[in-house]
Amino acid sequence: MNRRDPAIQIADLIADIRYHDHRYYVLDDPELPDADYDDLRRRLLALEEAHPDLVTADSPSRRVGAPPSDLFAPVTHRERLFSLDNAESPAEVAEWLARAERHLDRLVGSLVCELKIDGVAVSLTYEHGVLTRAATRGDGETGEDITANVRTIASVPLRLLGDPPAYMEVRGEVYLPLDEFDRLNARQAEAGDRLYANARNAAAGSVRQKDPAVTASRNLAVWIYQVGYLEGGPALATHFETMEWLRGLGLRVHPGTETVTDVAAVTGYVERVRAGRNDFPYQTDGVVIKVNGLAEQAELGSTARAPRWAIAYKFPAEERTTRLRGIEINIGRTGAATPFAVLEPVFVGGANVERATLHNEDEVHRKDVRVGDQVVVRRAGDVIPEVVGPVASRRTGEEKKWSMPSNCPFCEAPIVRPDDEKVARCTRGLTCPRRLREWLFHFAGRGGMDIEGMGYKTIDLLLSKGLIEGPADIFTFDAEKLLGLDGWGETSVTNLNKAIGAARDQPLGRLLVGLGIRHVGGTVARLLAREFGSMEALQQANEETLSAVEGIGPIIAKSVAEWFEDEDNRTLVSRLGKGGVRLSDPDREKGPEKTLQGERIVLTGSLESMTRAAARTAVEERGGKLVSSVSKKTYALVAGASPGSKLAKAKSFGVEVIDEAEFLRRLEHGTGALDQDISNSS
Repeated sequence: MNRRDPAIQIADLIADIRYHDHRYYVLDDPELPDADYDDLRRRLLALEEAHPDLVTADSPSRRVGAPPSDLFAPVTHRERLFSLDNAESPAEVAEWLARAERHLDRLVGSLVCELKIDGVAVSLTYEHGVLTRAATRGDGETGEDITANVRTIASVPLRLLGDPPAYMEVRGEVYLPLDEFDRLNARQAEAGDRLYANARNAAAGSVRQKDPAVTASRNLAVWIYQVGYLEGGPALATHFETMEWLRGLGLRVHPGTETVTDVAAVTGYVERVRAGRNDFPYQTDGVVIKVNGLAEQAELGSTARAPRWAIAYKFPAEERTTRLRGIEINIGRTGAATPFAVLEPVFVGGANVERATLHNEDEVHRKDVRVGDQVVVRRAGDVIPEVVGPVASRRTGEEKKWSMPSNCPFCEAPIVRPDDEKVARCTRGLTCPRRLREWLFHFAGRGGMDIEGMGYKTIDLLLSKGLIEGPADIFTFDAEKLLGLDGWGETSVTNLNKAIGAARDQPLGRLLVGLGIRHVGGTVARLLAREFGSMEALQQANEETLSAVEGIGPIIAKSVAEWFEDEDNRTLVSRLGKGGVRLSDPDREKGPEKTLQGERIVLTGSLESMTRAAARTAVEERGGKLVSSVSKKTYALVAGASPGSKLAKAKSFGVEVIDEAEFLRRLEHGTGALDQDISNSS
């Protein structure tokens, strides 16, 4: 063997660097001086520059220097990333555990406690041990491709150790160490740039940089906390065992994870962590408690929002005292007038706070909050600042009581509070500039028409230039008039036009959400779209017809009927149609028959006829639910090409396994189709 062969030299250097990266970033036990380690990297870079055809995708040199991206492509997760339900006391943890044990009809074997890192959730995909993709959490179903940036994070291995599985997605939390956060803000201040409010925000901004070299300069780190999807690999019985296996593959698993047996032990763990919270080199906002057994996790499954087998014990929000300078109101898209506190700036919960919610008029009076008070400010859940109440003992007598203004500060229209509501509202309608602004932002937002690049800044510009006056104008105004304005060149205008063009073909359900009809969120909008199929049919429906739809109650029915009875709203719908917006879901006026009503389907492997997202939609439209874990309650496992470990689990539980052809047949005809075919042939 010729040791001077460049390919062999590169392979040897990569092996050495991976070994030392693992000892330094994962084991925290380096054995090589920094100067010697830097020399290894310099030698590798020199060889790769001389022989670019020998550079591999998983080379340590790829951690820095990938070309900047113009955008982050959408990524559909193989398995959904759920949020967690929260607990704030041992009693709530006990209630959660009791619910789990009732669901299982037996005691839970053991629990796992692990630190809840306050960072950015990511999903990492490894194929045959090589990192092939990294994505943000996004909405749980679809995230953004941030692979180039995550490659720059030294504690994310580009190739796994040992005997990795054929395909694996792991979930983790990317965070910015607090000392790096301080250094970053010092650099920002020196350059005259905006300071980051907290380490989590800085981490979120860092993983979405267009230039990976910027991400690399931030010195981010990661903790891995879960396997999201697995094909191949050993038979694993518990979450703790899984984490140890991941650690052996070279992934960075938090060393503070512990197994416990009961709520008392959970409480002890939480108290130890909370007592040392300020000593950690990273932000943490609680403890995650999980059912340890993987079979138990599968049997417990998930609700629409969160897994039943895990809960987040949130630390009490930090509180600080500051002076209330004034109380102002904001007008939302529905006209709701919401009071908020203007504060002397105070650092609380890891961020500077100058504004805080007061919820509504009744809350201000109930708490007896007065302008000039010293007030207690809390960041509820470490996210939303709120005024807890006044420090009455520190009053001087100069404090002033507050009442809701009689007129809107943005349009001068009367503010009226109906007798049966807690919320006062501006009466001007959408001619109120503030309400219009909020409505347009909602209409163009991700929950609505999802128009990329149309945030508050763009909306404010369009309104100020008189280019739009309402949602329908978005699809007819001349974007070329933006050319030459600050930040608007040909590329920006082209991208905005493309985004608007794509929005014209959004499903009917998204349009219904964007219109901002009271009480109509995503779920209700999809129900209406599925039942009626077009705006024309919805306009003709009365309250009785709407109430007859499963899942639509009388309050929603009344709100929808009244919205469509309004002539201005009918004109808006007509103008949207003239602007090219799709007003119906083609090829069906009503959803398909509920052939899988109440059934739980699990999918493993890939399908030829549809994507996983399409399969989920098809199942849900037919009344079923596509879930991620096999349990005894699973109706059927659909086994596509290259099925994973779920196939063996389904067989062990006695769950029926069907192929893609049978899955498609049952989508159309339901459970009885196969039995009928058999009886006809006999």
